Amino acid sequence: MSNPFTTRVRLAAVACAVALPLALAGCTTAREAEARANAASGSTAQCPIEVNTTATGSVRLGWQAIPGANLVVRDRRWIETCLPNVTVTWIKFDSGADVVQGFGSGSVDLSTLGSSPATKALSAPLNVDMQVVWIDDVIGAAESLVAKKPSVKKLTDLRGGTIAVPFSSTSHFSLLMALQAAGMTPGTDVKLINLSPDKILAAWNGNEVDAAWVWDPVLSELAEHGHVITGSQETAEQGKPTFDLEGATRAFVDANPSFMDTWTALQDHAVSLLTGTDQQSAAQSVAVQLGSTPEAVLTQLKGYTYPRAAAQLDLLAVLPGQLKATAEFLATQGEVDAVSDLSIYRAGIYPTSIEKVAK
Repeated sequence: MSNPFTTRVRLAAVACAVALPLALAGCTTAREAEARANAASGSTAQCPIEVNTTATGSVRLGWQAIPGANLVVRDRRWIETCLPNVTVTWIKFDSGADVVQGFGSGSVDLSTLGSSPATKALSAPLNVDMQVVWIDDVIGAAESLVAKKPSVKKLTDLRGGTIAVPFSSTSHFSLLMALQAAGMTPGTDVKLINLSPDKILAAWNGNEVDAAWVWDPVLSELAEHGHVITGSQETAEQGKPTFDLEGATRAFVDANPSFMDTWTALQDHAVSLLTGTDQQSAAQSVAVQLGSTPEAVLTQLKGYTYPRAAAQLDLLAVLPGQLKATAEFLATQGEVDAVSDLSIYRAGIYPTSIEKVAK
């Protein structure tokens, strides 16, 4: 589900000292306590794979309200069930920019983020020591530009208007790509404002914006009172695909290979449900986490492509080059200071657990 990005990662020490390997947590923030309480309300299912009793300690898992396998895993409490000796804390993030901040401050170990914030994290000046450990999805029509006025038929019709988008997100990247293709300049031809999805809805209802590029469930709500004029499927066809990814700090990955193997196997199993005959059941789990309905979720799932582990091997082979190409584009927009060497983006991929699951 992800760029100036106006939010900068603060690398200052947090109040609670954080141990990156799986070790017993020394303290709990109010946000983490709330997340743990929310996770406790999820439904429980038996572990669908072999239980791992080897991994011990604690892990802080970030999530976003993006329909996909991670929400199935969270709702069914598979991490807690399949890794009984691991204490799990779930932390909700509103955007990939917040996740990058979490990596930089050491407050989260593994989390969902889009390909654009992942690219920014791996590029200067942030140079966050993180790795992509799973591809949640390839984004298509699930992220789109919705306009309010019926007279707006194409992007250029928004010249002089205001578009809301979460900065540092895949939607932001796709919007910038679309503007470039349309010969439009942000700040000159159109005003972009940085709003989280929930705030986009409020701004839309308050007639503060003319359009918004965002994802579900907000996308569907806006479309009820507007219309889609373009989306990430079109920018992907122009050679700039975007992805929702799972990233983790390198220190965490290096210290916890057994946990990573089990976590990856659970993600792959959840994808098999989302894309197979049990899709209705999986949609129910996603709906619980989104506060939506299975019918709405089934519609949302059509806007994404969810690859199994075996298919991800081909995607991972070309992902470093795509991240570098993304960084090169962002650099032309003044949204990263410099493009890292391809070796940095290659080192930003952790394929080991995916390779094991794919066998």
